[in-house]
Amino acid sequence: MNPIKVFLVVEVPLIGSIFTSVLDDEPDIQVAGCVATFEDALKSIQGVDVVLVSVGLPDQGALTLTRTIVDRAPSTKVLALGLSDDDKHGALRYIEAGAIGYILKDSSLKDFIDVIRLAQKGEAQVSTKVAGAMMERLTNLARMFSAVENKMDGDVRLTSREFEVLQFIGEGLTNQEIATRLVVEVGTVKNHVHRILEKLNASNRDEAASYLAFIKR
Repeated sequence: MNPIKVFLVVEVPLIGSIFTSVLDDEPDIQVAGCVATFEDALKSIQGVDVVLVSVGLPDQGALTLTRTIVDRAPSTKVLALGLSDDDKHGALRYIEAGAIGYILKDSSLKDFIDVIRLAQKGEAQVSTKVAGAMMERLTNLARMFSAVENKMDGDVRLTSREFEVLQFIGEGLTNQEIATRLVVEVGTVKNHVHRILEKLNASNRDEAASYLAFIKR
């Protein structure tokens, strides 16, 4: 049986080395590499089974990296590393970004290894708090989706750039992250978002994103 190829993205090299040492002791796990930056991670994820992404990466790099890995390597499983058990909404953000699960910063060594093995199988282990937050989120999205469907009145005309920004909003990107993707100023993105909300008669970004299913291109 082939070992699980694990890749680590941890901003503190010493911590990354410790994780590497722990995982190398497991006969069914092979550490494919360990880097400290977003850029180095993207150069090395091909052929990896599971990527552990530290939530401590600067400038919300962990969320962006999670989305990027899921987009570029759909078969690779991403685990958010270092969340607090009380941060249910933080865990939910990573799951919405595409992570299959997370590893708490106070996890035992056994739990740490077990979560990686579950991820390889496409399975997730979440706390009751996070499960509750997920159910609440799904309920709110269902209500919002229904409200948007009833609210749509005729064709909504967005420019190509506005539709592109709306798609990024749907991915959960912040204005700064969108600006980075489009290589424009944050103020320009804010103007686009304002016009999108106005055209869609939406009260917030989540509601605007829910219109994506109804806008014809």
